Amino acid sequence: MRIAVTVFLTDETITPTRLARELEQRGFAGLYLPEHTHIPVERTSPYPAGGDLPREYGRTLDPFVALGQAAAVTEGLGLGTGITLVAQHDPIDLAKQIATVDHLSGGRFTFGLGFGWNVEEAADHGVEWRTRRDLVRDRMALMRALWSAEPTAYEGEFGGVRASDAHPKPVQKPRGPVIGPRTLVGGAAGPKLFAHICEYADGWLPIGGRGLSESLPVLRAAWADAGRDPAALQIVPYAVHPSPGKLAHYAGLGIEEVVVQLPPAGEADVLKALDEYTPYLPGAADNR
Repeated sequence: MRIAVTVFLTDETITPTRLARELEQRGFAGLYLPEHTHIPVERTSPYPAGGDLPREYGRTLDPFVALGQAAAVTEGLGLGTGITLVAQHDPIDLAKQIATVDHLSGGRFTFGLGFGWNVEEAADHGVEWRTRRDLVRDRMALMRALWSAEPTAYEGEFGGVRASDAHPKPVQKPRGPVIGPRTLVGGAAGPKLFAHICEYADGWLPIGGRGLSESLPVLRAAWADAGRDPAALQIVPYAVHPSPGKLAHYAGLGIEEVVVQLPPAGEADVLKALDEYTPYLPGAADNR
């Protein structure tokens, strides 16, 4: 099983280049970074995990800039977002950012995307909360048009683009309806989320990985009904605190990659956490 990591990189933590080099040296599969452009101080959106919102949410580095640094100092490390708040981006600009990172990294980018939870943050971007999922779907279609091999126009409910020359193209080749880099959708299990996954993604990025025994058969059925290749569906549990039993459970479900959570901390604490996770890597002498 491949073990990747996620971490809130901020202006107070370990740097992207230091972390990326360490991950590649140790044999970790990838680095996934979250996104928050800003956190309005006056807000009503509750923190999904409960309690006060942690400090790092308002200090998060731009994931594409940070991943660009990570790409420059590594050769094989996977690079991903977990997650990109698509509704908060201009889709033409976002398509260019994603294609550029995938191109410069040699096809190592995973586009983890989601719909967000912070109403106030989204509102400052002009997002109407009740239609954000439809907006994301529309923007995904527009970006696929820009990533197409030939100039392709798109006109949707929320915007459009003329048939255009738009380079670089993502390195990764089209897979069924998916055009662009490896694409995973984050969010809680449910028919709306699963419909998005089946329409334009390679799989699911479930936070924490709880309840997969019940939800995976439902997603797999929806995937098959959509005419997708059953062998192509990817499930990547995200922000996991690993244990031998948990990883064995995932393996039994056919899961091949897990993203474990690192602390949003300085170099010493992050490297200590990597020491604790390294025995879980494939081929580690101490496989716990």
